[in-house]
Amino acid sequence: MNYPHYNPASDNRPLSDEELNDLDELLADLPADAALNIEALDGYLAGLLLTPGRALADLPGADWLPVIWGGDGEDDDNAPFASGKQRKKVVMLVLRHLQSIALAWAERPQAWEPIFSFADGEDEDEDTEYADAEDWAAGFLTAVDLAPEAWAPLFEGGATAPLLAPIAALGSPEGALAEAGAEARDEASRGIPDAMLALWAIHQQA
Repeated sequence: MNYPHYNPASDNRPLSDEELNDLDELLADLPADAALNIEALDGYLAGLLLTPGRALADLPGADWLPVIWGGDGEDDDNAPFASGKQRKKVVMLVLRHLQSIALAWAERPQAWEPIFSFADGEDEDEDTEYADAEDWAAGFLTAVDLAPEAWAPLFEGGATAPLLAPIAALGSPEGALAEAGAEARDEASRGIPDAMLALWAIHQQA
């Protein structure tokens, strides 16, 4: 299967809410259990852009795109998609979303927002809304799994380890926050955007 490479000069229009919902529904309807949802996809693309020692444009699309939908089928050229047209639509939406993240980090970083879940909770005084980046962080770790040796030093020490700690804590089944309550997960989740921008700055200097 031939897939396009990521091209930093390609279409960078942010996906509209309708397009994001459409992409999420397309992925959710796939028969593959390992297909990412829109939150995990957003984290996965962020992880790909931040992978140390490698420009994403140098990575063949076939090496990272099929991960999004749980891999290509062996017996059907279109699997797990219903048609080649549907596959192409997903690929084009993914590439646009990827490019829009890179552009936001480069040109308007403080306006960038990752796609997290928000859940309603209640305390004694008022209703509260909790951020939960578990799926996002799991998607990010999926990108890490494509280049574990490159990522290992960043998780293990130096200035980058504290930036990545919330992702490991939230995104891994064995993470420190896997069984944590809403407030702890909310605090860790809300720290991720600034951590990603800090990692992007480090990545750009490498």
